[in-house]
Amino acid sequence: MHHHSIRWLGLLTLLAIGAGSLQAQAPSPAANSTVFVPLIMKLGGGATHTGEATYYNEADGGGNCSFDPTPQDLMVGAMNHTDYADSAICGAYVELTGPNATITIRIVDQCPECPAGDIDLSPLAFAKIAELVQGRVPITWRIVSPDISGPIRYQFKDGSSQWWTAVQIRNHRNPIAKFEYLDKNGQFKDVPRASYNYFVESSGMGPGPYTFRVTDSYGNVLTDSGIALKVNGEVAGGAQFPKMP
Repeated sequence: MHHHSIRWLGLLTLLAIGAGSLQAQAPSPAANSTVFVPLIMKLGGGATHTGEATYYNEADGGGNCSFDPTPQDLMVGAMNHTDYADSAICGAYVELTGPNATITIRIVDQCPECPAGDIDLSPLAFAKIAELVQGRVPITWRIVSPDISGPIRYQFKDGSSQWWTAVQIRNHRNPIAKFEYLDKNGQFKDVPRASYNYFVESSGMGPGPYTFRVTDSYGNVLTDSGIALKVNGEVAGGAQFPKMP
């Protein structure tokens, strides 16, 4: 319902603006035309978003993205409902510029009430870009492809079995666009993503070991074979996504 109302508002706004001023407005990210762009392009990086930053005291690295809390790394944030895109932004790294500094944060949660373009930060992250007493400040941000160590990791959700299998990608440099597994017929099967950031095969992926194929938002593909089912545990893949400009 929320998505539909945003789209209708967007269409009505465009109709109201008229063709003449629309041309003048086209380069402005504030127009938020990203709603109409296919997800794989929308998350490709590069595009600059504008909005406002706030902060939330409960930030611990966990949240809607279903990651474990990371008390040792609180450079994290919660993305507004629109740009959260049903968890497609989970684990993405965002370079964010505020009044005092530019920082890089990891998206671990959703801010359902935040307008499009806004990010709710941990107090630690907010304090680097502005005084906490300000509470709300203007920002610009874009998805980036940072230096991180080690390969991507596969987390099997508690309750996973050969009959119901849920897998999350962790430690990924770039946003994840697609997750597939090799089925018993030797075909790669696309697995739907839940809003809590697990790819869930409701009829199960079988007993394993599995062959997984993961595609990032730039179209880079990693394939890992021999991944054993480890319920409520992580299994390392063989490689990391390349660093993109």
